[in-house]
Amino acid sequence: MGQGGRGPDLKPKTAETYAMHVRLYIGPGLGSKRLDKLTVRDVRSWVNTLLEQCQCCAQGLDLKRDTPRCCAAGACCERVPSRRTVQDARAVRRSALTNAMTEELITKNVAGLVKVRSARKTKRHPWSVEEARQFLEAASAAHDPLYAAYVLILVLGFRRGEVLGLTWEDVNLDAGEISVRMQLQRINRRLVHDETKTEASTAVLPLPEICVAALQRRYEERELAKQAAGELWSDFDFVFTTRYGTPIEPRNFNRRFVDCSTRAGVRQIRLHDTRHTCGSLLAALDVHPRVAMQILRHSKIAVTMEVYTHVPSEATRRALRKLGKHFGKQDPE
Repeated sequence: MGQGGRGPDLKPKTAETYAMHVRLYIGPGLGSKRLDKLTVRDVRSWVNTLLEQCQCCAQGLDLKRDTPRCCAAGACCERVPSRRTVQDARAVRRSALTNAMTEELITKNVAGLVKVRSARKTKRHPWSVEEARQFLEAASAAHDPLYAAYVLILVLGFRRGEVLGLTWEDVNLDAGEISVRMQLQRINRRLVHDETKTEASTAVLPLPEICVAALQRRYEERELAKQAAGELWSDFDFVFTTRYGTPIEPRNFNRRFVDCSTRAGVRQIRLHDTRHTCGSLLAALDVHPRVAMQILRHSKIAVTMEVYTHVPSEATRRALRKLGKHFGKQDPE
C-alpha cells in the first residue's frame, strides 16, 4: 500500500478510470486513427456505434468462455454500454484531445463538437429514518466491528473511501470533531491511501453524540483486537481494520454492508445511497440545524431546513438517542 504515483493533473483513481475507457472503448474504436486526421464524423460514428454495439461481442468475451452464450453461440446478448458510459468515454477522448492541443499536436478538438444526449437519472430510494435506525440497531446488537463506520456513513454522509481511509489522527473525540482529508481505494491492484478527490471534499466536521459513542466503542474494540493479535498486529493507525490491523478491502466493506442489511431485515440499497439518508437522520437526532448545515455542507440554512421536514416517530427518536449513549451505559428511563 502506498500514496500512489500520479500523472501531472490526474488523481490515481481518475487515471485508472481513463485507462479503462481507453482500453475498452476508445482504443478499439478510434485507436487506428491519426490524431491530426481525426474528424467530427469519425467521433460521431464511433459514439453511435458504441451506443448499439454489444460489448460482449466487441471485446471477444464470449470466445474466452468455456461454454459460449453470446455471439460465439449465434445469439447476441445485446450487452450495450449505458448512455452514461458512452458519455464518459467521449469525455475521456475529448480530454485527451485537449491535451494534444496544449502540446500543439492538433489545432481543433473534434470530440468537443460531438454531443451525447444525457441519460435519464435513475431515481434512488434511500432508507427512511426508521430503516436506518433498524439497520444501526442490528449492527450495534451484533457488535459488528464496522458499526461505527456505518454510523459515519449514515449520519455524516461519509463515502466508502473516506471512512476506510480514516485514521485516528483525524479523530478528536475530546473536541467532538472529525477531519475528512484522506481516502482508501484499490487502484491498479494495490491499495492507495491518498487525499480526497477535491478540496471541497476536505472538511472538519462536528460529531453528534451517536458518532462520538460509536467511535469510543470502536477504539476500545481496536485495543482488544490489538492485544489478541499480539505480534501479528500491523499498526497502520486506520480506524477500521481487519482483526490484524490491516486495511479493509473496499469490496469486502460492500459485502459486509449487504450482509448486515440482510441480518437487519431492511431493503437492500447501494452503499452510496446511504448518503441521502444523512439529513433526515440529523433531524431525527435533534442535531441543531446550524450544525447540520455544516455537516451537510450547505451554503444556505434554507436548504438544510428543507431536509428537516421529515418527522420520525417518538419511538425512533428514543432508539436513536439510546444509540447515542456509550454502549456500556443504559439510557435513563
